[in-house]
Amino acid sequence: LTPSTFYLALMGCPCCRRRHRCRSRTVARALAPTPTPTAWRRRMMPRRKRATPPRTRLRRGTPSGTCRSSGTRTRSTSVTTSQRGRSRSGTGRAESTASSAAKITMMTGTRLKIWDDYNAEEVKITKEEAKIISRMMKGKTPHANVDPYPDYVDWFEYADKGHPLSNAPEPKRRFVPSKWEQKKVVKLVRAIRKGWIKFDKPKDEPNYYLLWGDDTDTADNKRQGLSYIPAPKPNLPGHEESYNPSVEYIPTQEEIDNYQLMYEEDRPKFIPRRFESLRSVPAYEKALREGFDRCLDLYLCPRTRKKRINIDPESLKPKLPSKKDLRPYPRTCYLEFKGHGGPVTSLSVEATGQWIASGSSDGTIRVWEVETGRCLKVFNVGADVHHISWNPSPERPILAAIVGRDLLLLNAEVGDEETQVRTKELLHVGEPTPEDDGNSDKKPAVRWVNNDKFDGITLIHHRAASTVEWHSKGDYFTTVVPTGESRAVLLHQLSKKHSHHPFRKLPGLPVAAVFHPTQKMFFVATKKFVQVYDLQKAEVVKKLESGLREISSISIHPGGDNVIVGSKDGKLCWFDTDLSTRPYKMLKNHSKDITSVTFHRRYPLFASSSEDCTAHVFHGMVYADLNQNPLIVPLEILRGHLSSDRRGVLDCKFHPRQPWLFTAGADSMIRLYCD
Repeated sequence: LTPSTFYLALMGCPCCRRRHRCRSRTVARALAPTPTPTAWRRRMMPRRKRATPPRTRLRRGTPSGTCRSSGTRTRSTSVTTSQRGRSRSGTGRAESTASSAAKITMMTGTRLKIWDDYNAEEVKITKEEAKIISRMMKGKTPHANVDPYPDYVDWFEYADKGHPLSNAPEPKRRFVPSKWEQKKVVKLVRAIRKGWIKFDKPKDEPNYYLLWGDDTDTADNKRQGLSYIPAPKPNLPGHEESYNPSVEYIPTQEEIDNYQLMYEEDRPKFIPRRFESLRSVPAYEKALREGFDRCLDLYLCPRTRKKRINIDPESLKPKLPSKKDLRPYPRTCYLEFKGHGGPVTSLSVEATGQWIASGSSDGTIRVWEVETGRCLKVFNVGADVHHISWNPSPERPILAAIVGRDLLLLNAEVGDEETQVRTKELLHVGEPTPEDDGNSDKKPAVRWVNNDKFDGITLIHHRAASTVEWHSKGDYFTTVVPTGESRAVLLHQLSKKHSHHPFRKLPGLPVAAVFHPTQKMFFVATKKFVQVYDLQKAEVVKKLESGLREISSISIHPGGDNVIVGSKDGKLCWFDTDLSTRPYKMLKNHSKDITSVTFHRRYPLFASSSEDCTAHVFHGMVYADLNQNPLIVPLEILRGHLSSDRRGVLDCKFHPRQPWLFTAGADSMIRLYCD
């Protein structure tokens, strides 16, 4: 199948351009022949309009299946008659491809021959070649066995390879400075030095400006409008303000007398009157005053346009994690400790978590077993117990309690015999010596005296103490004397039986004092501030500003960089000492005074107790990354204590190992809350 034969088969007969419609229908379905010189001559001659198209005659000696114009011979067994000629104008090659493909399809069962005038030979077309032409005219692939859209097969797989596809070393030009860039920079530097390249000098801003800039008729004001809002127009007068109102608007004398008895702000500002004509209306006596007041309002209280941003309130809420993901934390009351006859003012948990100690205003100190709730020992001290603290060292089962105005060190009598012997030796004062830092003229601040009744030590203060806190190692402890002035905060050493006051002056009355868990830092909370001292350098490091009415309690995170402070106005402040001296978060979670705040040693939990008979538990996660702020999530509100003398929960402490919370209430009850 030559190219010329394929072109003739695809494009049609040049004489009629009608797919061989110049012959019979069956012959016209044959492939396009090459036109004869006579046909070309007829095409070049001018056409004459005829009423009826002439019949196409068969040339003498030409078989019935031969095209007259091209001489191309076809063989067909069904052609016996001639066809009328068709008009040559109008259609040409514009006939649809679908009809041409149908014609080729119908003749695939017939053996075809085509005369190739270019090669001067007769070409035979087989069925396969006719099918190829038919498929190409339909827009399909020539061969039916060829799939134009085969499935993609990825012959290259690199999933399990251990080395990269290209492991070529980096070229030297990647890390060597460019030679041509250096020459360009040198060229620019020389041009700048010689003055060939000049930079624009910064324009000086004018020192003078228009005082009434908004009133200027500038292009910006014309385009954007003035920055102030024009004054609203006064309301138009109604019927009652007419100079000749209707009779029903005019008040009677009785109504006018009632107006005089009303308050000035409730009295009507205008009483309608009636005049015969507009000329009879007198001048308004307050017109000048009201005009002056209106000018003052426009001058002193200008109205401006404020751009308001429509923000979805839900988008302002912080995205907090689910409470289920933050478990475990205390939720329900598991155990109640009953035995005190008065409000339980303070409690403390032993270092191992097996025992707790509680002090009450009934003059007793009780030691309880946590798992069973059994009371192991009772100390009848005979005075109100204000605060109690257990030594954090497991090898020293010693209780420090503020009883009355003095501090009492007691042996809790828990542990093995060897521990008891060491504790008794430690709780013994050899020779009572007054400690006053070498100043014998003044009265000593503290005197260490043996207490034979409880086999302990009594630290007699010059004034009443309020709180006591231990150092993490268990040798040092501190007491706070709110009215002690220069001796308000005292440091004591148990091993040497020595006391001293490191601060000569404080910025206010101290409330509480705690040690840093790991460093030689000391936190002193006054009513307004929290002072952070460096005990080694004896200087103030930081001063935390709470902004609260009065601080009531303080607690340090086990990491040492975060502090929580409770106040008597029901607010809790979280300080991040690495971030700022102001509170990172301030929570208003209680309706009454906060009595105690505490951190858990192991879990990211902290809690606060209040006189509103509730204890709030929070999730407080502190991250090691300093760029990430702490996460604070409120978890649970614990209820159960009853109010007594308008007092609720007086103290709360976490278990050192378990996510448990102990609360002491004014109803003489101690409650244990577990997950």
